[in-house]
Amino acid sequence: MSQLQKICIAGAGGRMGRMLIEAVTKAPDCVLGGALDVPDSPGMGLDASGFLGTASGVTITSDVAHALKGCHALIDFTRPEGTMLHLEQCRKQGVNLVIGTTGFSDAQKQELLEASKDIAIMLAPNMSVGVNVTLKLLELAAKSLSSGYDIEIIETHHRHKVDAPSGTALKMGEVVAQALGRDLKGHAVFAREGITGARDPQAIGFSAIRGGDIVGDHTVMFAGIGERIEITHKSSTREGYAEGALRAVRFLSGKKSGMYDMFDVLGLNS
Repeated sequence: MSQLQKICIAGAGGRMGRMLIEAVTKAPDCVLGGALDVPDSPGMGLDASGFLGTASGVTITSDVAHALKGCHALIDFTRPEGTMLHLEQCRKQGVNLVIGTTGFSDAQKQELLEASKDIAIMLAPNMSVGVNVTLKLLELAAKSLSSGYDIEIIETHHRHKVDAPSGTALKMGEVVAQALGRDLKGHAVFAREGITGARDPQAIGFSAIRGGDIVGDHTVMFAGIGERIEITHKSSTREGYAEGALRAVRFLSGKKSGMYDMFDVLGLNS
């Protein structure tokens, strides 16, 4: 990628938005081109990099069309309703979209897929390089432990996370189910209470824990007779997500359309 990438950040006033802004300002091949947030954000009207003690000349705004003007890519880690609003303007202005938002409905996912005919989109529930390597390990483990092992996915996040299970946990379930030739929708178990009966050996269980300021822990357990294999990824900061997002921007540079994920970005699809 030779062209300097002009990037707009959605949710610029929030914790993740600020981390993305900091990562962009440190990257020699990227520049902050726009900053978006909701109208009642405390940062509205302020310089987007002011919290770093520097002036970017980019003001946080809720005007999507204005913020995207002249940008090559938008990085969006917001909410589904916000992402879908931004999507419309990205299509109009030909701005590529890197999405870390989770909790999309099937209809919204279909809309994103349709939009990828006009712009390049990288959609991933987790942009951490480590998480995506973990997903690849899970694919291998599931194929090797295809019978005789019960599969449970346990995820832990901070008290403010609004969706459960996490998008990363669901992605882990999808990867495992695909490797086993199962349909996750037909085999996922999201809650157990009361007299549930014996465990369905084909089930893929999910447990969600919320508390404190935990950034994100994910464990997939393959529980057999006499042994248990656990594959775990733990995040202590969000820096890995920000760096992964910039790698995605670089990957999309020069692409006019298409739907991609972090396996494409990291070359893990082969």
